[in-house]
Amino acid sequence: MAMKEQQRSVYRTARGRELDMNKMVNQNELTIAVGNAKVNARGDKLGPDGKIIQRREDLQRSNDSVAIPEQISIREAPVVAKSIVEKSKAVPVKTIKNVVDMDPEGNE
Repeated sequence: MAMKEQQRSVYRTARGRELDMNKMVNQNELTIAVGNAKVNARGDKLGPDGKIIQRREDLQRSNDSVAIPEQISIREAPVVAKSIVEKSKAVPVKTIKNVVDMDPEGNE
């Protein structure tokens, strides 16, 4: 039985300095994330002036309450797959002809 190797959190840079990733994450978790998501590095939803509107834990709880459909049994899988294939229509792919594909006289 192989045990799962524990991840390192302290790394040595090319210049020989030590960098503790866990410490850096904890120091910057309230920093506003770059982009238009309006969240901080921790995942909290932010409002005007960077104030926390909804905490990460509350967001996760609300996402956990979403109903997840039951798994399809092995016996039903072929029937479901067949109905999906029947519903989807095959779209013909338009081929682009290259000069390389044509013969010198211009015939196809």
